Amino acid sequence: MLKERAKLIAYWVWTADLAVTAGAFLLAWVVRSHLAPVLWPQLFPTRLYPLSRYLGLLPLVLVIWTFLLVAGQAYTSRRTVSLRREAWQVFQIVALGTLILATTGWLLRLDFVSRPFLVLFGGLDLLFLLAEKLGLRLLARRIRKRGLNYRTLLIVGINPRAEEIAAIVNAHPSWGLKILGFVAPDGDAPPEVQGVPVLGHATDLPAILEQEVVDEVMFVLSRRQLGEFEDALLLCAELGIRARVVLSFPHIKGRIVLDELEGIPLLTFTTTPGAPFAIFLKRLADIVVSGLILVAFSPLMLLIAIAIKLSSPGPALFSQIRCGLNGRRFQLYKFRTMVRDAQERMDEVAHLNEVDGPVFKSRRDPRVTPVGRILRRLSLDELPQLFNVLAGDMSLVGPRPPLPDEVARYERWQRRRLSMKPGLTGLWQVSGRATLGDFNDWITLDLAYIDNWSLWLDIKIMLKTIPAVLSTRGAA
Repeated sequence: MLKERAKLIAYWVWTADLAVTAGAFLLAWVVRSHLAPVLWPQLFPTRLYPLSRYLGLLPLVLVIWTFLLVAGQAYTSRRTVSLRREAWQVFQIVALGTLILATTGWLLRLDFVSRPFLVLFGGLDLLFLLAEKLGLRLLARRIRKRGLNYRTLLIVGINPRAEEIAAIVNAHPSWGLKILGFVAPDGDAPPEVQGVPVLGHATDLPAILEQEVVDEVMFVLSRRQLGEFEDALLLCAELGIRARVVLSFPHIKGRIVLDELEGIPLLTFTTTPGAPFAIFLKRLADIVVSGLILVAFSPLMLLIAIAIKLSSPGPALFSQIRCGLNGRRFQLYKFRTMVRDAQERMDEVAHLNEVDGPVFKSRRDPRVTPVGRILRRLSLDELPQLFNVLAGDMSLVGPRPPLPDEVARYERWQRRRLSMKPGLTGLWQVSGRATLGDFNDWITLDLAYIDNWSLWLDIKIMLKTIPAVLSTRGAA
């Protein structure tokens, strides 16, 4: 019954999302077609095409938004999701939906679709959806304060972790979770814990589940005790009660993700980002942005190649084997900035290294050509790496791709920097670029990026990269 009610609520929220989106679409047309020419005639001297033409686009909008909302898991339980996280999710969906709509209009040559209209529609839709989500949260809180729309929770286990979970649940009444009581796994137990009654022992659990209204059971037990409660887990499944197991592995760092392989449950430990939708958006941004930059900078890249060929003998491009995601090797491309026999002369300049650890960086490297020095200072030598980004070997933002012989000399904790796809720029660049003299500090920044990765962090790094490149701060 509860699952059916949850589905029904999800359908109503989906209907509200599409109604709000349709309303934003129609309002955007009215504002752009009727209000904008009156208020800002210099910017918008003409009206849009008739509404009838735009209405033919509305079903496509609703299909795109439905796909993105469902793919973004917007209709799963929002009880324990923060408003900030939900707002960021809505922003991602609206931004990607507007981009897909604009791309579709361009591919299908829908000339009547105005770019200002699309921007206005995206802004209004974002505003309306955020207002709707906030309104739903306020309504849910008000309903739960009246004792409605809550889920009862039974905690099996009496220990510090169980008490911590109870305190967290009680501190967030807006989640709509009500602790029914505790069940002691064995031995003597107090009559109550944190003001919540202890309803019985392990042997009483079947009767408690059958006699009380229990929506969820949370097992907070040691690994030894968990094996003894297998029958209780099976009983929860038989009764249709959701069972959760709190896992405690104090010596293992990282997120714990439950997955499955053809019905076989898998417990996954990972320290890398695991949000499929956000990672998909990151890859999509890599393709779109790198493609646009390559097209826009193609004349400049041709001039650079000519300048390199005229200034020193050798090819314009330099390729080198680098290590990518989890150590995968790929061919990295750069504009050549050194003399042709630079690799053979490595021993001659080893004493000029300015970075500790298994890397070489020097601002006084005599192998660099005059043109190459200018390219390095402006970071123009890295433009061909956009082809590596398009191919999927690299990303726009991430740790820099190391050489295989550098990786061979890594300490074990340093190898984790390979757990994310390498990038053109990263925290190392916006934190001083080549001025970082301690290799461990460099690695620490890469690991901090991996541990705190988000799309917003990528955007901030890319925005900070622009002034860092233009100022040539720390360029080698």
